[in-house]
This record gives sequence, structure tokens and C-alpha cells, in this order.
Amino acid sequence: MNLDIVTLFPESFDWFRSQRHVVNALAAGSTLTTINPRDHTPLSGRQVDDAPFGGGAGMVLRVDVMDAALQAHYSVDPVELRRRRRIVALSPAGRLLDEALVSEFAGAPELTLLCGRYEGFDERIVEHFASDVVSIGRYVLSGGELAAMVLADAVFRKLPGALGHADSSIEESYSDALDGQPEYPQYTRPAEYRGWRVPDVLLGGHHAEIRRWRRERARERAT
Repeated sequence: MNLDIVTLFPESFDWFRSQRHVVNALAAGSTLTTINPRDHTPLSGRQVDDAPFGGGAGMVLRVDVMDAALQAHYSVDPVELRRRRRIVALSPAGRLLDEALVSEFAGAPELTLLCGRYEGFDERIVEHFASDVVSIGRYVLSGGELAAMVLADAVFRKLPGALGHADSSIEESYSDALDGQPEYPQYTRPAEYRGWRVPDVLLGGHHAEIRRWRRERARERAT
């Protein structure tokens, strides 16, 4: 996976790069690169935004600035670029991120995330440069960086070797192994604490009964 993130705050991703599954994915050959539009803006004073036409509060990221940043990094017209790789604009108005979409992105060899700021993107960025518009929820954040980390985290943990154990991601919430249902409850030692006892079926060592119990609990959580 070659993952690029276009952001005005590349330092935001220093912590993310240090997470174990990201470290593992990068060690296995994946890449994570940040691109700062301020480094490529054609405007003076590293300007990247402007007031919205029609009035209103806040500032909007300019289409010419995003065009310049993408062209500088990829040496190709961004209109053509989206035919070569997935270009994802992160916006509260986009398609809601779910397990199916994460799997799509994880299967793509190259992915670029565009982080909005202020009042968001000039709509021409979304219309002409993005192949996908994605939201992590129907709420508004101060910028796309947190949304990019959520998407990138979900994608990286699906890459081979990222979790350190191949079975770690097989039976988890919304996976095919659980028929798209939430994961069943998990317990560990001590078996009893303050009178709260772990279900007896998990202590008996009968694997068929444990699988059946887990499937039933997953179905209950899905309703």
C-alpha cells in the first residue's frame, strides 16, 4: 500500500506513524507520505485558502492550490491522476465509511487522502480531482486529519503482517467471518471479580459450544 495524505498539518501524523500496526505495515513495504499544500502554493505568503463566493463565515481551500500540490507531487494533471489511483476527499457530506469500503481501499495499491480545513474544499476539488468522497460520521471536525487517521488506521490493520498475527483480523466486528455482525463479548482473567463471573461456556474448553455461543452473542449485538 502506497498511502499519501494531503494535509496542512503533516506533523499531526507523527504519532500515527509510531503505532505498532503502522510500523509493521511500513516495515513490510507499505509507505505513508504527507504532502503539505503550503509547500506548493502559487500564492504569496504560503496562502492556501480564501473567502467563499456568496459570503459567509470561514475560509475555503482553493482549487488552484490543491491542483499545484498534486501536480508537484505526482507530475500529472490531477484530473488524470484520479484515473490511476483512489483520491479520497474527506468530507462530512461523503459516503459513510464502513467495513466494505475499508476492504476496497485496503485492496488498492495506491491511495491518496485529501484533508479539508476551515470551511472545507472548493467544490471543484471534489468534482474534478477526487475519485471518492468519504465521511467517518455525520458530524463536523475542525479538519480532515482525524478522519484521515481513522481511515488509514482501518486500512493499515488489514494489510498483511500489520497486526503481527494473521488470525487477529479474521473474527472481528463486521468481518466476513462474523457475517458482517459486531464481534462477540471477550473476557480474560480473573474468571470471577466482584461477583461478576465469566460465562461458564468459555471456561469449559468445548470449542464447538464456544463458537456457537459467540455467534449467538454476535447476532444479539446486531439487533
